[in-house]
Amino acid sequence: MKTACGGDQQRGLDGELEEKLILLHGDGGAAAKCSAGAAALQQKWRPPAMERRHQLPADQGGDYHERFVQAYDRLRDELVADDSSCELTDEARRWLAQMIDYNVPGGKLNRGLSVIDSYLLLKQGSEVTEDEFFLACVLGWCVEWFQACALLLDDIMDGSHTRRDQICWYRRPEVGLRGINDGILLKCHISRLIKKYFREKTYYIDISELWNEIALQTSLGQMLDLISTHNGADELPKYNIEGYRRIVKYKTSYYSFYLPVACALLLSGAKLENFRELRDILIEMGVYFQAQDDYLDCFADPNTIGKIGTDIEDHKCSWLIVQALGHANINQIEVLLKNYGKKDSTSVSIVKNTYSTLDLKDMFSEFEDRAYKHLVTSIEAQQDRAVQEILKSFLKKIHRRKR
Repeated sequence: MKTACGGDQQRGLDGELEEKLILLHGDGGAAAKCSAGAAALQQKWRPPAMERRHQLPADQGGDYHERFVQAYDRLRDELVADDSSCELTDEARRWLAQMIDYNVPGGKLNRGLSVIDSYLLLKQGSEVTEDEFFLACVLGWCVEWFQACALLLDDIMDGSHTRRDQICWYRRPEVGLRGINDGILLKCHISRLIKKYFREKTYYIDISELWNEIALQTSLGQMLDLISTHNGADELPKYNIEGYRRIVKYKTSYYSFYLPVACALLLSGAKLENFRELRDILIEMGVYFQAQDDYLDCFADPNTIGKIGTDIEDHKCSWLIVQALGHANINQIEVLLKNYGKKDSTSVSIVKNTYSTLDLKDMFSEFEDRAYKHLVTSIEAQQDRAVQEILKSFLKKIHRRKR
């Protein structure tokens, strides 16, 4: 039997991925980049002072963004050089460095930067020292590490092809299913960083329990998603808005929206139990965000969102299919039952045509307007000025986003 990383099966996989990447980028540049990855592992590991820095997103405005980006280098190098848990070989350090660089910093960094945004808003009127700002950066990067772990493992479970304008990590020929262990390592790095920088803080137990709870909630949300996804056609008639909201709440909302703010609250000395209404609004914002994501997966240009959407092929309980089932007639439901979750392009096109017939684009636009107005009303009802500003900053980032 051939493995997923070698032989005839791998050659077929490489051809398939190259075709996908050409669709995404318009040429074979990304595929060539992938092929060069194995050669990079042949280079000798060099100490941090000599290491060629990974290119992170350019400054998007605000000095703190650049300072946040700079903190990545330090944290990454510390983790790669850490011998306290295992005596790593040069080859292991090369792998770890490449894996972190490939998976952690390539996104928009919105989740990590939200820790900084929220913390500075909470500290308005008070001086923020360099040490305090760096601790906020550490927690921000912990959120980005968690995001990288979630995406890496989710891509494996969904059989995805591309992520953040490049081939999925596990699809690289030198990686394969060993990427599962890389995802676990990324999660373990978070505990290492929190222990190193916060164990002497009075809120160390609180922040450790927060991360453990969010990790459990996210994993349970993923389980709910996988159960509905892999039960196939038998599950499709059961897709409804209540089930959808349950999946999104636990799989996405807690770690993407509540976690960054909760980290900032603890760092500023606040108690989380005093901010339950803030949490609830952020959870609702996460549902709005995921509905946007589902819409973009189906209708956006892959070059814009940085990945090829596969929700239809993967039989996902998405906002679109839930709305379609709720508004379709008997014949249209039969068409969806027959074609949803099929991997062939014809079935995908039939589903998308049904979506168009049902005017789901207009339906989503109306939903987005309602969701936005409801969130604005909830935000303006908050008495705490800093809380209002935090929520407004989140809403501004996601309102009518295109990727």
